[in-house]
Amino acid sequence: MMKIKTPKTLKAKRALDKRAPKLVENAKKTLILHGTKTSYVLNAVLAQIFHLKKGLAVKFSRKNENIRPFESSGETSLEFFSLKTDCSFFVFGSHSKKRPNNLILGRMYDHHIYDLVEVGVENFKPIESFKYDKKIAPRQGSKPFFAFIGENFESVDELKHLKEVLLDHFRGEIVENLNLTGVDRAFVCTAISSTTVSFKHCAIRLKKSGTSIPRIELIEVGPSMDLVVRRHRLPNEAVKKQAMKAAPTQPRKIKNVSRDEVKGKIGKIYMPDQQVGGLALSNNIKGLKRERREGKTKDKRDDHDPSKKMRTEESQ
Repeated sequence: MMKIKTPKTLKAKRALDKRAPKLVENAKKTLILHGTKTSYVLNAVLAQIFHLKKGLAVKFSRKNENIRPFESSGETSLEFFSLKTDCSFFVFGSHSKKRPNNLILGRMYDHHIYDLVEVGVENFKPIESFKYDKKIAPRQGSKPFFAFIGENFESVDELKHLKEVLLDHFRGEIVENLNLTGVDRAFVCTAISSTTVSFKHCAIRLKKSGTSIPRIELIEVGPSMDLVVRRHRLPNEAVKKQAMKAAPTQPRKIKNVSRDEVKGKIGKIYMPDQQVGGLALSNNIKGLKRERREGKTKDKRDDHDPSKKMRTEESQ
């Protein structure tokens, strides 16, 4: 039997409540880590991704020998790190002769691997290689635009899956309302072929257009890279159905119960007609016995009162 540990301090209880499922979820964090061997290009890619997701990312610097996604025996350590850091996404980098500059993007459900996409990085350009006015540099934590160019994102299963994973990784916190002046970045993904996607990060500059809608100008600020899809693993149908469950947006309506701001909770109770007029009443009722006793005691008092006797004789 597994022992269930309960929090012993208020700090531990608050930490568990923060990780518990909520109707409105917290912003999802990303775990960034690498395997036993990486290249200079891959280290730079992981550092640039951490910079783009700063504030919503956790980066490990040590080598991880036991992590091997796409293998059942190599996912235990990754799920353990996800539980400890409370991260819903992960980016794993590794380098080998068979798969150079390998990058694995994955999502978690209940701190277990949900799906995986493996890509190879080519033609990488870091942020430092782009020259632009630093005043238009995107701010940390701002919401981005996404542009997916190409029909392959709708027809090819690998690119369709990659599109979903990229959207989840870089969209940031979900908001209801958005101010147009606060959107200062965009991710442009172009499907070059059925397996290759050009990924670019651009800054947004708003210019006058003569109308109420400004003209948008994109300035590439980096990083920029080509992602070549190698392998991908879709989620299990049963797990996908469970993960897609959504909580009801409105509370369940209870019949004959309403709520008032002043009176609070108000309920209506419907009673059937009891036909009281047709009920036969017996004489053996405690209330009637009490009336009889009171009447007898009153008669005895009248018999012992001489003044009342005199009044009755005079009246006669």
